[in-house]
Amino acid sequence: MRSTPTESKLPLRPADFSALAEALDYAAQGETGCNFYGDRGELVAVLTYAELRNQAQALARRLLSLNVERGARVALVADTHPDFQRFFFACQYAGLIPVPLPASLHMSNRHSYVAQLRALLINSQSTIGVAPAGFLPFLREAAEGLDLSFVGSPEALAEVPASEAELRPLMPTEMAYLQYTSGSTRFPRGVMITQQAVLSNLSGIVKYGLRVRPGDRSVSWLPYYHDMGLVGFVLGPVASQVSVDYLNTRAFAMRPRQWLALMTKTRATISFSPSFGYEMCVRRLRKEEAEKFDLSAWRVAGVGAETIRPEPLQRFAELLGPSGFDKRAFLPCYGMAECSLAVSFARLDEGLKVDHVDRHHLAEYQKALPASLFQEAASPETNRFVNCGTPLPDLEVVIRDEQGQVLPDRHCGTLFIKGPSVMSGYFGDPKATGEVLSPDGWLDTGDIGYRVKESIVIIGRKKDVILINGRNIWPQDLECLAEQLPDVRPGDASAFSVVGPDQVEMAVMVVQCRESDPAKHNVLTTQLQGLIREEFGLDCFVELVLPHTLPRTSSGKLSRSRTREDFLKRVNWEQLIRCRTGVAGRSVQAPHAEHQSALGIAPSL
Repeated sequence: MRSTPTESKLPLRPADFSALAEALDYAAQGETGCNFYGDRGELVAVLTYAELRNQAQALARRLLSLNVERGARVALVADTHPDFQRFFFACQYAGLIPVPLPASLHMSNRHSYVAQLRALLINSQSTIGVAPAGFLPFLREAAEGLDLSFVGSPEALAEVPASEAELRPLMPTEMAYLQYTSGSTRFPRGVMITQQAVLSNLSGIVKYGLRVRPGDRSVSWLPYYHDMGLVGFVLGPVASQVSVDYLNTRAFAMRPRQWLALMTKTRATISFSPSFGYEMCVRRLRKEEAEKFDLSAWRVAGVGAETIRPEPLQRFAELLGPSGFDKRAFLPCYGMAECSLAVSFARLDEGLKVDHVDRHHLAEYQKALPASLFQEAASPETNRFVNCGTPLPDLEVVIRDEQGQVLPDRHCGTLFIKGPSVMSGYFGDPKATGEVLSPDGWLDTGDIGYRVKESIVIIGRKKDVILINGRNIWPQDLECLAEQLPDVRPGDASAFSVVGPDQVEMAVMVVQCRESDPAKHNVLTTQLQGLIREEFGLDCFVELVLPHTLPRTSSGKLSRSRTREDFLKRVNWEQLIRCRTGVAGRSVQAPHAEHQSALGIAPSL
């Protein structure tokens, strides 16, 4: 099967367009496009940007024949397939708003997935719903009783007669798409992103973040319904006229080496992943396998979408060194759907810059003082945070305290962002919009961090901070401590706090355990509580649960808030309170949480 060439002969335009349809019109004049690969790494489909433009315009005329009003929402179950690109850009040309929906591949709980789809259809007020054949039964069930003009497969829509109406693509001030966040404590919110906002962000990404150059090529396994997958690797390649190779998210989850094999095969230069993606490769690869790959062309190994942990990245670089992977390729970044995608990037070719911070001053005074001022950087009393670089040029970023005052360097607070790529609000939810977006355009991100001169360092989410006796305890610190034990793997622990009936706040950690021996459970619980008490002077209730119990957001991050909610449904308050007197935690056979990860499945990692 044919494959698109790596390099476009078109003069590079770094996303300097007024709308996404205009970006595709330009890319269609070149030879680049999309390649889609199967579970075994075989090329299964090719779609050049020229073909995408022609097919999207033809499809737009069929959508218009359904007689829906301009700006109507079109719900698209976002599987990794050429049809998603066709429909997404068909909406751009038809003046309709695409709404990517999760393509959950973990469907052991059909009811949960259907309920999620239905809630999204209702919240987005979609009038058209499209899903691939494998997902269509779920979408049909979700849409029962709702007033949709069309619910069907791409093949069914192909039978609809085309309208003869003139195509009027979405204008710069109109919404480009509706992006649902991976929120967990409440129903995910629909982020409204205008054409101007996403093109502004893409321009910054292409020119300043990645510094895209002729000959660049991308590889992605990220889900299309996540902001990094959609904006970074569906819209970004079109806006920069770069070819992109797609591996299905499930294929990556089952065989992470396929990611590396595809990077080798295509000589790709750009690919991104959350930290856990790199960690999966480390777990599944043997040291002697590294030499089978050639990653010497990989110049941008982006990492983001969650608080970045340096340890798995350093292990990845060490393991894949024999393949030609250069650790300087790591590009930490920070962003969120409410800012279209990207907020800041580290410098290219510098790799990870880790800030060693004194843990005591961070917890007691919310100051991120260099550990070197107090002790050796490798001391157990040190936190290690990855520098996420400087904001894109057209974004303003400040750190504020609880009173809204701007804080100086190394003082921890909430990040606020202002700029042209910030969302216009949450769809149909002015109250939620007002909670995070001020009248003068400042977005409260809910993320905690600090500045080091011009750079941003992210610690975590404000809602996740554990406040015990006036001290701020970062949940990832407790989780990292658990992961040091041989029986606990990365991603198997989730820490949070609860307030008991005696109104005292208590730290809790839920840990997935593959060991079935009760005696070994007691040893693990006691050992972990002892480590936490020794390191933090903190009593922590530890609960051991079955593998795959911890819920995750749609982007694959641990959902501490949902873990907390599940815990509160089964908590024995008397037992938890007794933990503060030295009694160990418990081991339970907790039911599997109804969840889906960014990988769409719950693999045994």
